[in-house]
Amino acid sequence: MKLIDISQEVFSCVVFGDDPAPSAQCLCRMEEGALYNLSAFSMCAHNGTHIDAPYHFLARGKAIDAMMLDAFVGDCYVARLQGDVTAADAERVLQCARAVGAGERILLAGALAVTADAARVFAAAGIKLIGNESQTVGPEQTPMEVHHILLGAEVALLEGIRLADVAEGRYFLSAAPLNLAGFEGAPCRAYLIES
Repeated sequence: MKLIDISQEVFSCVVFGDDPAPSAQCLCRMEEGALYNLSAFSMCAHNGTHIDAPYHFLARGKAIDAMMLDAFVGDCYVARLQGDVTAADAERVLQCARAVGAGERILLAGALAVTADAARVFAAAGIKLIGNESQTVGPEQTPMEVHHILLGAEVALLEGIRLADVAEGRYFLSAAPLNLAGFEGAPCRAYLIES
């Protein structure tokens, strides 16, 4: 068994647009005479590797704490693509994923953007989660439509993962978000298990 960390380090992570960057504060340090080390941090729920819940774009959508954990943990399929992901690309990825018994969670590797047509294919397939390396699943300048399609179908979005050294194929994914009541998203520590 091999564990593959696909998360960004929080304080050096990529930040989307004008989102506030993570910051850290030292509260107590043993080297300064304290009895223990203690730190605090602040960050946007969408910094680095994170989950988008339906509530992110849907006023009546589920918040992160209302989502079922099985969306974030289980067999997944990693597919490598470039550019705009079309409906035909989505169909091909789903076919490959189903062929190896990993059709519920799809991770897309590469510099890409899921188009609205591809999002409709993924949503209609009833997948539980789609992940990508960008900080947003849709086109960076116009991500709303893709988010509406996927989150409207209660497809969890795992954004900001790192798959450069991960080959295509089936893996076991663990990417449970922090349990933040009422939040539209949450950071997570995502990793793959290769057996």
